[in-house]
Amino acid sequence: MNEPQPHRISLRDLAKLAGVSHVTVSLALRDSPQISAAMREKIKAIADEHGYRPDPMLSALSNYSRSKAEVKFHAVVGWINAWKEPAKLRDYEEFEAYWTGANGAAQKLGYRLEEFRVGGDISPQRLHRILSSRGIGGLLLPPHSEQPDWEDFPWENYFVVKFGRSLRQPQTHLVTADQVLNTVAAFEKMQELGYKRIGFVTNEPYLRVHGHLFEAGYVIAQHAIAARQRLPVLSLVGLKPTEHASQLDSWVRKYRPDAIFSDIKGILALLQKAKLRVPADVAVAATTLMDTGTDSGIDQHPEEIGRVGMLLLNSIINDRAIGTPSIFRQVLVEGSWVQGTSMPSKVAAGSPGSVASQ
Repeated sequence: MNEPQPHRISLRDLAKLAGVSHVTVSLALRDSPQISAAMREKIKAIADEHGYRPDPMLSALSNYSRSKAEVKFHAVVGWINAWKEPAKLRDYEEFEAYWTGANGAAQKLGYRLEEFRVGGDISPQRLHRILSSRGIGGLLLPPHSEQPDWEDFPWENYFVVKFGRSLRQPQTHLVTADQVLNTVAAFEKMQELGYKRIGFVTNEPYLRVHGHLFEAGYVIAQHAIAARQRLPVLSLVGLKPTEHASQLDSWVRKYRPDAIFSDIKGILALLQKAKLRVPADVAVAATTLMDTGTDSGIDQHPEEIGRVGMLLLNSIINDRAIGTPSIFRQVLVEGSWVQGTSMPSKVAAGSPGSVASQ
């Protein structure tokens, strides 16, 4: 004889217990600012006490219905810009693409993405007061060139997702490009194109928290080739900008690379200063097609990174996982190889191993 199934508590059940409408309950569980903070906490406490769990089938149907209907904004998500010169953040095409992807996802989910700049008259504490007064609980943190002084900003009061690993604080979930895998994939593609001596040139400092992941991917990729073909990394960290071209020229003369993979913004201009012709003297590909001036390398899909960041933020808001997490999630977005004029194929079309014949 089948055991009777336990009754699944519904939104309407919660509404009766709280003495409000089921619409109010639904909005409260989604942290809508339309519902007072006190009422949101009351409804969440009742939901937890009675073991409320959303019906996955009904949630899926509701999401589908919402996707077909005109979306109404129910909350603002903050994009926190703490750069010393805030306008410079948007000078980076890649970071602007993060915004574009996050903003598109936010609109589909019923949010509005709004930038808040920290610095000058806006201290971290004043930012907290502004966000609190407007009922803004979800925050996205774009990459930063330097670690900001967040002072005693109460991250425990917010749902937070950051892009990349440049920010050591706050410790929270992040979305970024899969730098290691992307570099290994780029190295393999350059080999397929006929390049034998592939070098890596960087001016990114080694970060205490996670190390240099592009460089790590390059070192991993070199394990698959003969030792005599392995080239040391050229790091320009610590050198004056006026010394970069001469150092690059010396390195090229000594190790004779036929291809360079680099994360340097303006790598083509640097090679030109070193009187090296691309691709006649050396072919070039970049860790990202944006901001480096090359047309060969990795498309890191920055809009997708931005979109996934907003989806992750929405998931922790729905899960009510506020504050600093005990287990950190790192969502990695895989890039795609793009071949352009700076990295032409050296393999004759139709020959064994050529790109054209595969």
